[in-house]
Amino acid sequence: MFTVTKKATTPFEGQKPGTSGLRKKVTVFQQPNYLHNFVQSTFNALPAEEVRGATIVVSGDGRYFSKDAVQIITKMAAANGVRRVWVGQNSLMSTPAVSAVIRERIGEDGSKASGAFILTASHNPGGPTEDFGIKYNMGNGGPAPESVTDKIFSNTTTISEYLISEDLPDVDISAVGVSSFSGPEGPFDVEVFDSSVDYIKLMKSIFDFEAIKKLLTSPKFTFCYDALHGVAGAYAKQIFVEELGADESSLLNCVPKEDFGGGHPDPNLTYAKELVERMGLGKSSSNVEPPEFGAAADGDADRNMILGKRFFVTPSDSVAIIAANAVQSIPYFASGLKGVARSMPTSAALDVVAKNLNLKFFEVPTGWKFFGNLMDAGMCSVCGEESFGTGSDHIREKDGIWAVLAWLSILAFKNKDNLGGGDKLVSVEDIVRQHWATYGRHYYTRYDYENVDAGAAKELMANLVSMQSSLSDVNKLIKEIRSDVSEVVAADEFEYKDPVDGSVSKHQGIRYLFGDGSRLVFRLSGTGSVGATIRVYIEQYEKDSSKTGRDSQDALAPLVDVALKLSKMQEYTGRSAPTVIT
Repeated sequence: MFTVTKKATTPFEGQKPGTSGLRKKVTVFQQPNYLHNFVQSTFNALPAEEVRGATIVVSGDGRYFSKDAVQIITKMAAANGVRRVWVGQNSLMSTPAVSAVIRERIGEDGSKASGAFILTASHNPGGPTEDFGIKYNMGNGGPAPESVTDKIFSNTTTISEYLISEDLPDVDISAVGVSSFSGPEGPFDVEVFDSSVDYIKLMKSIFDFEAIKKLLTSPKFTFCYDALHGVAGAYAKQIFVEELGADESSLLNCVPKEDFGGGHPDPNLTYAKELVERMGLGKSSSNVEPPEFGAAADGDADRNMILGKRFFVTPSDSVAIIAANAVQSIPYFASGLKGVARSMPTSAALDVVAKNLNLKFFEVPTGWKFFGNLMDAGMCSVCGEESFGTGSDHIREKDGIWAVLAWLSILAFKNKDNLGGGDKLVSVEDIVRQHWATYGRHYYTRYDYENVDAGAAKELMANLVSMQSSLSDVNKLIKEIRSDVSEVVAADEFEYKDPVDGSVSKHQGIRYLFGDGSRLVFRLSGTGSVGATIRVYIEQYEKDSSKTGRDSQDALAPLVDVALKLSKMQEYTGRSAPTVIT
């Protein structure tokens, strides 16, 4: 019999959730009551019926401090009247799998989850001195909307006590099974289960696994998947090897580790070094022939990077290509797409596809919750963002493994008659270049300046806004920097009115729009744990098919020059180069 204790506490500063939850250094979360305060503030922000007597999920990407956090949240859930907690084995559950579990899983007693605490800092590094994070997802499987996260933050500023059942024993989360306890309000259960079962079942309902298996088992096709020691590794062997027949040697770094093997679990050309080398895109030349297809995941498996042999697919192009090929290649979309959407900083490649295919199109702020509203209303089927996130309405999160299966489906469809005999395979590069020939190419890059002084970052952004009051002055400056760049015809701070609930999101990024369709976008990211991250998005549209094969850096060089000098990046930040270029 466990008891409930009320513990006195005082607020911590800065517990405001960012675009995807609260992220801080592990040492911050290890402070007495820090995690407790945020969890209690979340319980207090939710409707009573979603807490008392409810079922909640508690899991994450397995990063350092996750196992401690699971036990703390479980004891607090019991004290707050939660009826049962579902935990992924070893506390491992990808963010997309959590969304799927909330939406799809039915317990043996008929229970369904009303929400989830997801323990992840996504693509941020892990380990005792690195990052930890926590976010709450709602009953639709998607991240809590701003109305809820605002309430959570407000609660963190006034909290004076939290509830916990300290005498509830720790649950063995390494073994599948149900642990039952009794408390002052009746029974309380903790079920540990393998989340890959529900997730694989969902993937099989979306894709033609037999068609993908024919591709992956063809001697003509080679494949490589890098989980970067994140939670995707808990799913990779079962999906790609056991279900789809890929060779086990095609999996890289697929053992989940608390510190991601000392690496940075961000699937981009900078941090996925081993995969980049294997795919023939590294600095060292190798005589080994690269695989036809490669992909990487981030820490919680909601992001993806797609690579062909010696060829990188930008995330902005990736979502556009998936949308353009979804109906013919993926059974789930056979009856057509309801609409498509992208985040504002993402290139306009998807816009062109939507226009040509006469699809509903939406441009939303950064943050997956905005896509979720459109999906819940039946207005959007496929969506994506430039920060390596792609997804569909099968869940309410971005889904890295789904994106890989979507690409394999397209490759399987394009090569259904090429797998035998001497016919040349249609490659990833072939698909992308054909897409450019049809829709035009959006040359695109992103410069990230990480851990910049927060005050300097705000000053830089304020200066960019104030400059928008006189576009003639802006254009005069631009001509002095580069005479070969088009004029700015419009500039603003992006504001979004949600067509579903009417909510308005302001200050979502600073835009400079050029007469030839080019764009410069500046944003402060909400996913870092210290300082500020300035993101600069640079995009040049080229409709002339004879000019879509240029080197991306060459095509973008004039706009890059303008972006850095117009923003006075080095003057404000002291940085002569970005931390990461993607």
